[in-house]
Amino acid sequence: MGIFGPVLLAAFAAAQSGPLGVARIMARVAANQQSARDIRRFYVYRQEQLLRMHRASGKLAREERADYVVMPAKQGFEKRLSKFAGKYEFKGKYVPYDQPGYRYKDLDLDGDLMHSMAEDMLNDHKSPDGIGQDLFPLTAEEQKKYDFRLAGTETYRGRTVYRVAFQPRRDVPHGEDDPCWKGEALIDTEEYQPVLVTTSLAEKIPLAVKLLLGTDVKGLGFSVAYRKFAGVWFPVSYGGEFEVRGLFFYKRTISVAMQNSDFRKTGVTSTVVYATDAH
Repeated sequence: MGIFGPVLLAAFAAAQSGPLGVARIMARVAANQQSARDIRRFYVYRQEQLLRMHRASGKLAREERADYVVMPAKQGFEKRLSKFAGKYEFKGKYVPYDQPGYRYKDLDLDGDLMHSMAEDMLNDHKSPDGIGQDLFPLTAEEQKKYDFRLAGTETYRGRTVYRVAFQPRRDVPHGEDDPCWKGEALIDTEEYQPVLVTTSLAEKIPLAVKLLLGTDVKGLGFSVAYRKFAGVWFPVSYGGEFEVRGLFFYKRTISVAMQNSDFRKTGVTSTVVYATDAH
């Protein structure tokens, strides 16, 4: 290499770890995210959801388990509820119910909050996968709101991945869709697909909001894992846990979990082919 060899290698490494390298990586990720979502529209799969609320004492206050069949539709996807089981604590006993959104009294804070969590975080109709579309900023539109930094490369589950950190851009105009997440994404270096993304709130809830509304959220964050089946990348697990305090007396620890499985490709003749060759 001569005397300039080490210098050239160092310059190349710096370029790959700098803004240009990250920009190229994330541009490919955005394109592949859209491509994978388009392909997933031709698949049917099972989705299991679990939501739980615990009181400040640690006692379970409410729980909902739901099984859905996710299938293609004219506008992205459709979820059909196949099984549901809920229960809430009342005077030391657990009372069952069998429909989402159930309220056992007019002012049912637990019921309203749990239904809101399910709709916003698990059944977002604006998202092709039902996962809140702004929680993980990897699409081209969401990436415009964030700064990305390449933190290095490593091995994860036998595959080489980029570790990319992200945080909201300071120069994004304020509005309803303000970026509010920070976190890290592990990106497959060969296919430029995410394999694991974790997020947490980038900013704390303003003190004025806490004082005026008596509301606070601690530990708010989520993670989503992807795997490849029959050449197609799917989100296979998603979840998070956080604490909510409201109205000066209300406190709950909430956990959200989702598992996707049994991926089946639908054809023109409505035949089903099971996708079992996971990588």
